[in-house]
This record gives sequence, C-alpha cells and structure tokens, in this order.
Amino acid sequence: MAPRANWKGFLRLSLVTCPVALYPATSDTEKVSFNQINRKTGHRIKYLKVDAETGDEVTSEDIVKGYKVDTDTYIEVTKDELDDIALDSTHTIEIDEFVPKTDIDSRYLIRPYYLVPDGKVGHDAFAVIRETIRSMDKVAIGRVVLTNREHIIALEPLESGLMGTLLRYPYEVRSEKDYFDDIQDVKLTKDMLDLAKHIVEKKSGAFEPELFEDHYETALIDLINKKRSGMPITAKAAPKSGGNVINLMDALKKSIANEKVSAPAAKVAKETAKETVKGKKPKKRVEGQREMLLPISGKGGKDTAAKAPSKKADKPVRAPARAKKAG
Repeated sequence: MAPRANWKGFLRLSLVTCPVALYPATSDTEKVSFNQINRKTGHRIKYLKVDAETGDEVTSEDIVKGYKVDTDTYIEVTKDELDDIALDSTHTIEIDEFVPKTDIDSRYLIRPYYLVPDGKVGHDAFAVIRETIRSMDKVAIGRVVLTNREHIIALEPLESGLMGTLLRYPYEVRSEKDYFDDIQDVKLTKDMLDLAKHIVEKKSGAFEPELFEDHYETALIDLINKKRSGMPITAKAAPKSGGNVINLMDALKKSIANEKVSAPAAKVAKETAKETVKGKKPKKRVEGQREMLLPISGKGGKDTAAKAPSKKADKPVRAPARAKKAG
C-alpha cells in the first residue's frame, strides 16, 4: 500500500502549472519501536495533557498555541490568526531559480521527497518542467509549506519523476568556526600520508547501500525473538581493545597489516552478499528487518514461541502484531 501524500498542490514554472503530490522518500516504520509499559501490570502508559498549575486534564478544544515572552507569560495565537498569514506556497510550489547542484552545501540538506503528477491531467506540463530541469543540468529551487512552516525545496529529475529535498535556512546552520578554531595545525610527513592513502585504496569500492546492515536493529530483533521463545539472555562480552598504539606511524603500519589479514574474508563476505541480493526475486514492496521477527500465534503462521521452553510469569503479555510508537 502506497503511503499517503504529505502535501498536494501545484508545481509552477512561470505560467506552466500542473497538479502534483509530495510523498516521503524515506521511512522509519520498519524499525523496531517500543511502547512504555507499567512493569507491575504490563499495561501501556498513557499520557494526558494537563494544566501545569492545577493538574487538571485539558481537552483538545481548549488547547491553543502560545509564544513564551516571560515566566508564565504567553502571547496566545489562534488557528484562525495563523490561517490569515498563510502563504501562497501553502498550495503551490513556485520555482524561483535554478542553481548548480554542486553549489548546495550538504549541511543544508534535510530530507528527500518524491514529487509526482496528481491525477490524470497535467502530465505534459510536469514532463516539460522535469525535462527542462534535466536539460539544464541544474536544481530548481522553490518553496513549499509543510506542517504550517514554509520550507525551501530543491527539485531535480529522478527517472520519470522529481525528487525534492527540503533545505535548511542559513540561521539553522551553525558556523564551523565555532568548533574548528581550536584544532591544531599539524604537519604530516609524506610517509604517513602514503601509508594512509594505501589503507584508503584497500578499502575503496562502489557505493552499494543494498549491502548495508543495521547491526543494532538486528541485535534488537534477536533479543525480542529470544525473549518470546523463552531462551536465556546472556550478557555480551566486552570488545577486545586494539592495543594502545601511541606512535602514529606504528598505528598506520599495524592498520595495513590488519587490512592484509582481513581483506580476503571481507571480500568473500561482500561477494556473497552481492550474490544474495542479486538472487532475490523482486517483491511488490520492500521488506524491512521487521520481517525477521518470529511469527505470532493465530496470525496464519507457526507459533515458534510455543515450541520453545516457557518461563513462568505473573501475567502473560501478548506481543502485538505491530507495535505502535509511544505517543
């Protein structure tokens, strides 16, 4: 099932306009998430909105936005007042300029989105804008309102659609001078740089994100499966220290020696991972690591936990098919 659009409106380049929809290009929903529960009862913790002074619960219709100007002093701003200052970019992404992609500092990048035509009309206008950007080999800069805030968005062609990346404003980016001024100016010898370059060459390769593995997520899933199966949880052994190497040249030489030993195994592992990825049949949707969780009883699969040794508990806690994030 395709995700819902975060925004719908119009994309405009001068007098050329077409209806478009903006979809998130990334997702965290496949990551393992936890609820907060009461250790004594096993019940989920519920959060209430209460008055900070009286402690009384406040209903949604009585909650408004307030800007703090002093201790316990707020300027109240209503929804109608916010709607009155709504910008044109609330419903339209107006392309203001075109810039080289290399001019955009990576610190300004926030998150990517997919921009597609909305509905059956406007595909020709969308294609004109997309191919114009592609032919100029530049990035289109526009404005869009998401969650009541105006954002700068950079648009570039991606296959048959457009990828839009939200950008930060200058006041949101901290100056590096506040952090780098105290870094010492160190002179390095040619031998040190040559050894370091040799290590880089040994580790160089193509960018292949499909081979990335979230080791912490895998460890979480393994922990949950073990607890559901009633298996004992053993403490992880502390990692061995690599040795206290004080001399930088010695550290570089030892690094090269370690690379020579580990390189064959690493190469085999990478090639095996590549073959595994290539051998898989394409699926209608991309499955995340959550699919590695054991099946749940009564959901159409074998109950793996039922066959494992069980632990006695004061109150059994059934795992939900899909844990929601605590809110």
